Amino acid sequence: MRPDTLAIHFAQDPDPSTGALVAPIHATSTFVQDEPGVHRGFDYSRTNNPTRRTLEQVLAALEGVRHCAAFASGLAAEHAILQGFTSPGDHVITTPDVYGGTFRLLNAVHGPKGLAWTQCDLADERALDAAFRPETKLVWLESPTNPRLFVFDIEKVCSIARRRGVRVVVDNTFASPVNQRPFALGADLVVHSVTKYLAGHSDLIQGAVLARDEETLAPVRFLQNATGAVPSPFDCWLTLRGLKTLGLRIARHNENAQRAAEFLAAHPAVARTYYPGLPSHPGHEIARRQSSGFGGVVSVELRGTGADARRFASSLRYFRLGESLGGVKSLVCHPASMTHASIPAAERARLGLSDSLVRLSVGIEDGRDLLDDLAETLGRCGG
Repeated sequence: MRPDTLAIHFAQDPDPSTGALVAPIHATSTFVQDEPGVHRGFDYSRTNNPTRRTLEQVLAALEGVRHCAAFASGLAAEHAILQGFTSPGDHVITTPDVYGGTFRLLNAVHGPKGLAWTQCDLADERALDAAFRPETKLVWLESPTNPRLFVFDIEKVCSIARRRGVRVVVDNTFASPVNQRPFALGADLVVHSVTKYLAGHSDLIQGAVLARDEETLAPVRFLQNATGAVPSPFDCWLTLRGLKTLGLRIARHNENAQRAAEFLAAHPAVARTYYPGLPSHPGHEIARRQSSGFGGVVSVELRGTGADARRFASSLRYFRLGESLGGVKSLVCHPASMTHASIPAAERARLGLSDSLVRLSVGIEDGRDLLDDLAETLGRCGG
């Protein structure tokens, strides 16, 4: 079964009792048992729910594996990985350009409890080799990264980590399983903010962790139940509905973002454009090799000040100012004051996250309207 068919049909047969084409929402907190301790596979919805189970099966199949645990948010999913696979005194390697929520989780939640972590350019093999310690337990990899869309050779990083007995976690949120399949490249765990491209309509918050085998996922699965950070049946149902158009949506995101990136890269008001689909991008060849599409996010550094960038982000017509990404409606974000504001200014400067950086989540509107919006706004605000 190919991905577009899988998203519509896998684990989603008509309801056997009614013939309903669309699987029902099992909006229940508990399940009647036949005898004490004897039930029909479900006893309490925090532990398991038929709608959530169907979603987990479909998400796993889309990533080419069999095991998935859904969470109430992407950060809840990330927290379960860190809590399940590290202890105080352990060490994690991650990228310099990492989502602000992940940075906060490492720095302000797990760091004070004794978890050490290092940001490292994973494209530099010597730097990566030097970053490993005896206590390193995870390499945490975004590719493309958030927000500057750096691309890393996932297969090479996984090979290096495997030789040292270290697991690799790939955050595949920006690419989605349509554009990139990390397990085929050697990843041990994949994490998604399902909120973004998978659900696709900016109407829910959700996360997921995936693994090849249940043994690997077991620590995460335990925490899913023990801490209770699970999505509601209704949100799971909404994601199942969104997944049915995932392939169509990603194709349009890819197309619109490529056109926007090419336009922005040639505009005099833009100092630098970050998009893996541009031949000038340092990770372009790696992205071509390990991905089937370049995604729907484009980031730019504008000429001028941070105030100029904020004015540009606030003045667009179709790109609405807001956090998040991956929905059908285009969004614009100023990372320094929004998604990455939790990173101290000095640290942002060290990492190269300038106040002039703007991130665009290019939606599935008519691409001509989006280009007109960018051109008109840059003309007013960017010179």
